[in-house]
Amino acid sequence: MNISNSIQADAPLVTEWRHELHTMPELGYEEVKTSAFIKKRLEALGVDEIHTGLGKTGVVAIIKGKEPGAKSIGLRADFDGLPITEVIPHPYRSQHEGRMHACGHDGHTAMLLGAAKHLAETRNFKGTAVLIFQPAEEGGAGAAAMMRDGLFKRFPVDEIYGMHNLPGLPLGQFAIRSGGIMASPDGFDIRVKGRGGHAALPHQSADPIYAASLIIQALQGLISRETDPLDQAVLSVTQIHAGNTHNVIPDTAEIGGTIRTLSPETRDQLEQRLGEVARGVAMAYGLEAQVRYQRTYPVTVNHDLETTHAANAAATLVGEKAVERNCRPVMGGEDFAFMLEEKPGAYIFIGNGDTAGLHHPEYNFNDEAIPLGVAYWTQLVESRLAV
Repeated sequence: MNISNSIQADAPLVTEWRHELHTMPELGYEEVKTSAFIKKRLEALGVDEIHTGLGKTGVVAIIKGKEPGAKSIGLRADFDGLPITEVIPHPYRSQHEGRMHACGHDGHTAMLLGAAKHLAETRNFKGTAVLIFQPAEEGGAGAAAMMRDGLFKRFPVDEIYGMHNLPGLPLGQFAIRSGGIMASPDGFDIRVKGRGGHAALPHQSADPIYAASLIIQALQGLISRETDPLDQAVLSVTQIHAGNTHNVIPDTAEIGGTIRTLSPETRDQLEQRLGEVARGVAMAYGLEAQVRYQRTYPVTVNHDLETTHAANAAATLVGEKAVERNCRPVMGGEDFAFMLEEKPGAYIFIGNGDTAGLHHPEYNFNDEAIPLGVAYWTQLVESRLAV
């Protein structure tokens, strides 16, 4: 690997930062200690500017190159934890019961801090590096919150880049693709309203459980029979709630689930058809279906040119064979999508090796990825803002 000696030498320190962050996971918009930790480290590193309070707990650091330049590049890391109880007794185990860094945001933040250290020391670029430490990625849309607080108006960038670890992708490798790389993770709730009654006299009722079961079956046809087989989409029913005893048909049944798509057109189609199918099936059996569709994050769409820049930066470090330039999309969601709607950029995966999966209580960010992640951020800045 083509990683500088200074970045390699910094790896133990950056690992210490990661472990300290791991002990204090905080949920979205509650990351007061984490935000203070980031600010304190940035102050010690000698960056040019530090700004806090964007998106409530977000932090932005500005680093100027050794030569002035009109161009700027944004690098983003997320730092919120998850409401999951950690089960592995690491020496740096979570000290916040019921919360843990189960998605590697501690590693993401540490690597960007490591890049801040190297960039502030060397400044081997022309222009401005804008380092964005973002809260509330896990369902809180912290990226959008920072943007509402004027992120790109106060700190204009010409390009924006994000990075996430990926369990199963070998250490020392990267994966990226142009276009949709992560899905829009929408949710839906369907309330089926019928007429309850005695379970021994079903003909005197309008059974919402029966209708709900038919709606669930019908919804699967939206993927298998109405969506282009070459257009990835997922519809999963993950909840059904109805009744509370054996001999009573209830008045209502509730269904919940998620729809994941990789194109805005398919997203629109499935939202419309979900409502039509649910209401139509219910009506056929004399019931009513009330549908609530919740749009969350957009599709994470990588821009063509910036995807090439990101992949080239990675290949400079690990070689072309270790960079998958047309990886399979991931059907999880990512609020970096909001930033990519506003600015050209790209989102890349860095290998976490053979570890437990994201959002699993046994997951742990792989510290061996740290120097490569720091080197990637540094290479990206130095290549895009070349002197």
